[in-house]
Amino acid sequence: MIKKTPPTIVVIGCGVIGLSSALSLQELLRNDPSKSSWQVVIVSKEWPTSIPGAPIPHSIEYSSMWAGAHVRPIPATTTQLREEGRWLKQTVMKFHSLLKSGDQIGLTLTSAIEVFEAPGSEYNAQTAESFEAESGLEGYRELTAEELPNGTTFGFEYESYCINSPSYCGDLLRKFIIAGGKTINATLRSVDEASTITSNVQFVVNASGIGFNDSKVFPIRGHILLTNGTCFDKTITRQNLDGTWNFIIPRFFSGGTVIGGTKEPHDWRRDPDSVTCRRLLDEVEELKQYASSSSSSSQPQNISIIREIVGRRPAREGGVRLEIEFPGNTHSTKSKLPVIHAYGAGGRGFEISWGVADGVAELARSLMAKVDQTKGRPAKL
Repeated sequence: MIKKTPPTIVVIGCGVIGLSSALSLQELLRNDPSKSSWQVVIVSKEWPTSIPGAPIPHSIEYSSMWAGAHVRPIPATTTQLREEGRWLKQTVMKFHSLLKSGDQIGLTLTSAIEVFEAPGSEYNAQTAESFEAESGLEGYRELTAEELPNGTTFGFEYESYCINSPSYCGDLLRKFIIAGGKTINATLRSVDEASTITSNVQFVVNASGIGFNDSKVFPIRGHILLTNGTCFDKTITRQNLDGTWNFIIPRFFSGGTVIGGTKEPHDWRRDPDSVTCRRLLDEVEELKQYASSSSSSSQPQNISIIREIVGRRPAREGGVRLEIEFPGNTHSTKSKLPVIHAYGAGGRGFEISWGVADGVAELARSLMAKVDQTKGRPAKL
């Protein structure tokens, strides 16, 4: 007797948004007894490993594997930033829950410092109360003039999270599989292809990053250095007058330290360049003392480069696309099934991941309510 394939949700992409969304969907199904037979399948061409580049190479498009990554709130001065701020706060709450339960690999609560050569008025207007209300992060304190690095005029510290991105994503994938999730290794050319990659697909979650033929999507090139730094116990970010950035982001759990970096919209260059590498090392010298562990020697260690990294952050004009597209609305896809789009996070994927994933789950809930269970196929929507 041929076993019938259970109703299936296909998630495109195994980056941090796709993984978080897949886990949120699994939780949604567990909490609904009428959907106990459903399953979630992730389709991707690349998968997490504990060390970038091993045992298989990761492309520059798989930006989740190369990310710093840390939670760095941005004042909510626009509609887009207010939405991202809400997702960030949801993610912070999830991170707090994961750490409290001891159920997460690659996540560390640590101190964060931000300094500015010329801060915008939105930063000067921050208070400890407003910062915590917007972000959910505690410990906000403005730095004194004596604490500021040379050339900066304003700064603050707070409690934040650093993520060892390869370990963290690998753990998310492990949790997904243990909970019954399925995986398919494939390179998709369209969202429509995802709807036919296995039987009985009810709808698709497009967490591809690039979005498939969305003219609003563009890359933000990032050039960073993965180094041997082991004496750093906090993350520090400096915003320069010319709009460039310097940062030190420790990857706890023996993951080295990320030094950076560049944010270059619409830049398709694939390879690192020696001039940028030298500049990043030179400009981070003064920041080393601020990020060094108080238990380390008075002189921070010399930094050597493990790998120069270029990654493409998948950004989108107007921010993340989080919505349902129904069949017939073919301006971006030609899927015969409903598609939940969840892509275009740019460089904020980790810090808004669980907020976006919760949004995916809510949209999925509304779709599942319309599924014709008797016929075992999507109802007419």
